[in-house]
Amino acid sequence: MLIIDNDAARARQVEEGLANDAVVHSATQVHGLVLLDLIAEISPDVIIMDCQSPDRDTIESLRQVAQSNPKPIVMFVEEEGISGMQEAIEAGVSAYVIDGLTPKRVRPLIDTAIARFKLVDKMRVELRKTKDDLASRKAIERAKGLLMERQGMTENQAFSAMRDMSQQQGKPLKDVAESVITIFGIIGNTGGKDSQ
Repeated sequence: MLIIDNDAARARQVEEGLANDAVVHSATQVHGLVLLDLIAEISPDVIIMDCQSPDRDTIESLRQVAQSNPKPIVMFVEEEGISGMQEAIEAGVSAYVIDGLTPKRVRPLIDTAIARFKLVDKMRVELRKTKDDLASRKAIERAKGLLMERQGMTENQAFSAMRDMSQQQGKPLKDVAESVITIFGIIGNTGGKDSQ
């Protein structure tokens, strides 16, 4: 666990709540590259941040963490604010807790943050896979269309030709399709079947 807090008493409360459940590293408020470097060095499973009210630097730092090295993040804040909460959650905070930091609440909140992080991360991976699959299908369909139009192939012949090339070169079908598209882009209209 990485606890980031300027207030040593609050940091101790969090540590008490964790008891012997975790190895805890503490730091005062850090931002930007310093925070990213610290996370890379420590490689915590969870980041716990305590602050009066999240400022722009804090939110931007959390956004950088979420993009470069995603981790469950628990943020304890003392001041209620809808806009701050919304910005923190959009930046990647898994649990945003307003007021009421007590040692006995720490562990359940961390467990909740971890569960939420895993769920969101799974959805992010599935979304990325869906986008990649869609991009692959588009490239394959476009390449088949070009082979049919310019080489006079049937749809099955075009697909079989790309599949065979994929197997021979040990490349994914999408990469072969993109190569076909690139080649026809380079040769332009001179690659049609009429010029053979």
